[in-house]
Amino acid sequence: MKHAFRHLIKHYSFYLGGDQPLVTWVERLRSVFGAFIGLMLVFTMAKFLGDLSGVDEWLMASLGASALLVFALPQSPMAQPWAVIAGNTLSAVVGITCFHLLSEPLLALPAAVALSILGMFILRCLHPPAAAVALITVLGHIAHYRYAFFPVMVDSILLILAGAIYSNLTGKRYPNRPS
Repeated sequence: MKHAFRHLIKHYSFYLGGDQPLVTWVERLRSVFGAFIGLMLVFTMAKFLGDLSGVDEWLMASLGASALLVFALPQSPMAQPWAVIAGNTLSAVVGITCFHLLSEPLLALPAAVALSILGMFILRCLHPPAAAVALITVLGHIAHYRYAFFPVMVDSILLILAGAIYSNLTGKRYPNRPS
């Protein structure tokens, strides 16, 4: 009975995070501190640029998910500069276009995400948080293409710069370099 119970626990632990790699506390804290510092710098710069240009929209909500990839998984292909910048920007453009062309939200929302994924496949810039950017633009009734460039593209560039500086200062190579 005891052996069968252990077997069940081991077998089903996969569904409770058993597939996650063990990460040292030093690496966890490096990632958490990096995300905090990096996002604080990005938010400060974006707010400053927004105030300077008179634009109220200076932040995209999915930047937190992008930060997780950039600071906690800097070697992931989905955390690389092209994936973050192009994936987020493309998805904003697609979302805004779907908002304009499809008046029914129940059609516009899935179309924005699906077409963003297709575009990211074509441009080789898969970045999961970018699918949320497409949703955010439709849900937020964002109709101006400027939003794709500021805040989306600018925030993405600022995040990449903060991630590159922080990662390289703390001993992690970012972005990946071709061998």
